[in-house]
Amino acid sequence: MKKVLMLAVSLTMAGSTYAQDETKIKVSGYLESYYVYDFNKPLDHNRPGFIYSHNRHNEVNLNLGFIKGAYDNGTVRANLAIMAGTYSNANLAAEPGVLKNIFEANTGVKLSENSNIWLDAGIFPSHIGFENAVSKDCRALTRSILADNSPYYESGAKLTYISEDSKWLLSGLFLNGWQHIQRPDGNNTAAFGTQVVYTPNPTITLNYSTFIGNEKPDISKQMRYFHNFYGMFHFTDKFHLTAGFDYGMEQKSKGSSEYNKWYSPVIIAKVNFNNKWGVAGRWEYYSDENGVIIPTETPNGFKTTGYSLNLDYAPVSNALIRLEGKIYDSKDKIFVREVNMVNHNAALTASIAVSF
Repeated sequence: MKKVLMLAVSLTMAGSTYAQDETKIKVSGYLESYYVYDFNKPLDHNRPGFIYSHNRHNEVNLNLGFIKGAYDNGTVRANLAIMAGTYSNANLAAEPGVLKNIFEANTGVKLSENSNIWLDAGIFPSHIGFENAVSKDCRALTRSILADNSPYYESGAKLTYISEDSKWLLSGLFLNGWQHIQRPDGNNTAAFGTQVVYTPNPTITLNYSTFIGNEKPDISKQMRYFHNFYGMFHFTDKFHLTAGFDYGMEQKSKGSSEYNKWYSPVIIAKVNFNNKWGVAGRWEYYSDENGVIIPTETPNGFKTTGYSLNLDYAPVSNALIRLEGKIYDSKDKIFVREVNMVNHNAALTASIAVSF
């Protein structure tokens, strides 16, 4: 298995033997099974269209599973992870062929002997947001509307600098677009991103990320500008607070000086009673009146508040059992219950996640 992974990342170190290199390869994995009961009882088992994780109703399913090989000898590094699950079905639906099953695939080279500067290229987890696809690493079981509707992954190249004291991370990115591995047909517009992370001490993390690009064919180009802010605060070993805010704007038409705008604040508080039990509560609001990200064709667009509460139990350090209740309350009737349009959606979600 290790020999296969070495070939997959295509790295050969001159003058090194296999016995020396194999210790630099790490193999890891993750599996998360889940069950959701949506009280609106969708007949096709699909939860509302703005939900991309844990999105199948009334069935036991795999949200995300992957096997990952990572190589790092201090000068070059590479990651390759292959995945399956309803997460990949929903989030990579537009990607062709086997690209739908790539969770991560990138290589990097350290550019300086004296400074921590890296140039990486390939497919990466997104530089936007504090919630990622690996539920076990997130404060709450399910994702916020904000996370589900901004990039989980991206492809391109990035230049990253980490300060000697590890308090600052600065990154600039050249991207294929807003959550794309393969560019959409007719689109040749370059996309860019930046990230600044400040960690003054182990209890505080502050982040500011941006995206600039065009998601339409060049003939009808509409530039998109997006800002992501968040702070993560560990007030004590038992109490954590995360606060985030997204703000985006996109041209109403090619060359227009007017923009459609959307925004989303979110707050997540988590209390760990001990090393096995914890609870987390989330409040969020998402406003997209013009349907840039979440089209509804309703008078007020998408203006939805979400509330969730989840209970966590970790029987061992690499496993997590979770139960979450979530309610959405929308200004317009955007949810379907039987044959009627309603303002509310409620669901219970349970999951078991194991990492190795």
